[in-house]
Amino acid sequence: MRKTYIGGCHCGAVRFEADIDLSLGTLRCNCAICTRTRFWPAIVEPEAFRLLEGESELSDQMLDSRNSHYIVCKLCGVRSFGVGHSPETGAHAYGVNVTCLDDVDLEDLANSPLRYVDGHRGTWHVARTAIDH
Repeated sequence: MRKTYIGGCHCGAVRFEADIDLSLGTLRCNCAICTRTRFWPAIVEPEAFRLLEGESELSDQMLDSRNSHYIVCKLCGVRSFGVGHSPETGAHAYGVNVTCLDDVDLEDLANSPLRYVDGHRGTWHVARTAIDH
């Protein structure tokens, strides 16, 4: 079931809302940046994401050749969301960091399927393992 969540970075300069269905699951990527920053996204279509404030406080860093955008708050360094696209379809999507949602229910996260992807080898768009936790 889709629910509208509000979230943002640690210092509060960046605020957003997103319509997310946690029953569809979340991702864990093993690439260096996601692993080291503990980025835990739920995938959201562009029309389901709305940046409310803080656009001027965002820094967009492209760290690879696959057009993945690592968007962080310039003030606190938190990556509360990212933007990417599917190599197969070209479709754009947002990855909303569920740990940056203000009102996420921990039970909803515990019941959400967790899918592991292999960003380390550049195949993050292919599901490797799906588990329920």
